[in-house]
Amino acid sequence: MDIRNIAIIAHVDHGKTTLTDAIMTQCGHGDDGTMDSNALEQERGITIYAKNTSIEYKGTKINIVDTPGHADFGSEVERVLRSIDTVLLVVDAQEGPMPQTRFVLKKSLELGLKPIVIINKIDKPAANPNHCHEMVLELFMELGANDEQLNFPTIYAIGREGVAMKEINDERKDLKPLLDMVLSHVPPANLNHSSTAPLTVQTFNLGYDNFLGRLAIGRIYDGTIKDGQTVYEKKIDGSVQSGKVTKLFTFEGKKRVEIKEATAGDIVTIAGFPEIYIGETLTDNTDTPALPAIKIDEPTISLNFLVNSSPFAGREGKFVTGRQIRERLEKELEINVGLKVDFTSNEYYRVYGRGELHIAVLLENMRREGYELQVSQPQVIIKEIEGVKSEPFEELTIDTPDEYTGAIIEKLGKRKASMTDMKTKEGISRMIFEIPTRGLLGYRGAFVIDTKGEGILASRFIDFKPYAGEIEKHSTGSMTSMMSGKALAFAIWNLQERGRIFIEPTTEVYEGMVVGDTSKGDDMDVNPCKGKAMSNMRSSGNDEHIMLTPAWKIDIERGLETMREDEYLEITPKNVRLRKRFLTATDRSRAGRKDQSAN
Repeated sequence: MDIRNIAIIAHVDHGKTTLTDAIMTQCGHGDDGTMDSNALEQERGITIYAKNTSIEYKGTKINIVDTPGHADFGSEVERVLRSIDTVLLVVDAQEGPMPQTRFVLKKSLELGLKPIVIINKIDKPAANPNHCHEMVLELFMELGANDEQLNFPTIYAIGREGVAMKEINDERKDLKPLLDMVLSHVPPANLNHSSTAPLTVQTFNLGYDNFLGRLAIGRIYDGTIKDGQTVYEKKIDGSVQSGKVTKLFTFEGKKRVEIKEATAGDIVTIAGFPEIYIGETLTDNTDTPALPAIKIDEPTISLNFLVNSSPFAGREGKFVTGRQIRERLEKELEINVGLKVDFTSNEYYRVYGRGELHIAVLLENMRREGYELQVSQPQVIIKEIEGVKSEPFEELTIDTPDEYTGAIIEKLGKRKASMTDMKTKEGISRMIFEIPTRGLLGYRGAFVIDTKGEGILASRFIDFKPYAGEIEKHSTGSMTSMMSGKALAFAIWNLQERGRIFIEPTTEVYEGMVVGDTSKGDDMDVNPCKGKAMSNMRSSGNDEHIMLTPAWKIDIERGLETMREDEYLEITPKNVRLRKRFLTATDRSRAGRKDQSAN
């Protein structure tokens, strides 16, 4: 059977997974469920992990890899692109190319792939497919596409209706025009590769099975692999280990199907190699050269993972020790290639990631598994490049109604952002900034407020550039509890005039826990457990009517955005709390004096 290997790439929320689900349904795999099978993916409505599926169309097997669209999970896309022959680049007909569109397209063009462009969501009220097509062509030219790549075929689609057309006015029936385009445009996977040549398989993803252990998902470039065959695992460091294929699987829809052998061009899942990593090569001959390692962009932020030391430590978590946290991080490193961890310190583990969402998803998965820990404020990675202090910069793209542009430009200016482009059309402005990653940390919440939820913000990592200088991000201080106990409505009612409150009445608090933000920039010690006193004239239950503003509850992402350098984010299976590193006011003032004398 002929094989075609494709990946679907796009910016977040441009319709990749919806389109993949529609293809699977129309090809008889509708019962396999959605591609976003992870609970966190379904809750957030985004793809986090690259996933494989396979369909059969007109006697041809088409292996499809659905990839994430968020910049923080770019490493998932980078490793997939090496294993496929063409990409389907999905672009929203209204929004046009966005930062992650540029990122994934740039990587594809560098590998010599010839994309098929899908202009999706053409049914949106403000959709402009022709203008979108021009913008995509400009992007191809800007990224240095060659003549063959510039001559890309275009398909127009409405993913949620499961229809695709070669021309906008064609009959809207099904996705056959897209699948026919794949067959005619994508070269067969075994073209220029032989099933009789020495075996060469490169791993681009990993899985896990409770009975089989670690599974390697890889592309067979040459040769034939068989169940029970002895093969050699060529490591990134140049060492070689021998092993035996204990099980061999291929994909039918999303399901894993056991097979006895597979030949050049196919994508397979292999069991029997407990220490295999992404990018390593499997061969049947020690003389066969290993394929080039898969290069992944470096992390841009770091933070410390620590054992939870709060007064409420150990109440909810099943895994609370440093050894258990270390084992979980080591397990994550096996599959999360965008993550790095430094285990050298005895007090904490230094974790390096691609962005706040990248770290937040890891922490959310850990808390759901029963882990309890605390983390420090995310910091950008500062490097010295050719003797110059450098930091990561990002390209920030903002679409917003015109009336909010002034507030956005003012706030981003304070965060060392410089505008590189601005276009206005029909009351909507698109602004493009270059901003230090430091300046972007903690801005998303303010952006939602400034645009009243009507703005769209997206970013992508550009490069390390010279350090931009000091950035003053926090105009607020922290309200820190100076008592332990249960928070009372009367106390919160009095405190809400001073700023934003994070907790509700009856929430258990402890000394040193951050219960809110102050409107002014100074920290303030407060007593959220203070009840209303009785007097000879009044009872404690009468008098003023208490009206509480809804609490601004802290979750992991909000916590990472709002926390300060002297705070930790405490994460347990049931709660997320902000706390000061030093819980008592005396310890905090003593630590402050030490910092001043050190400076």
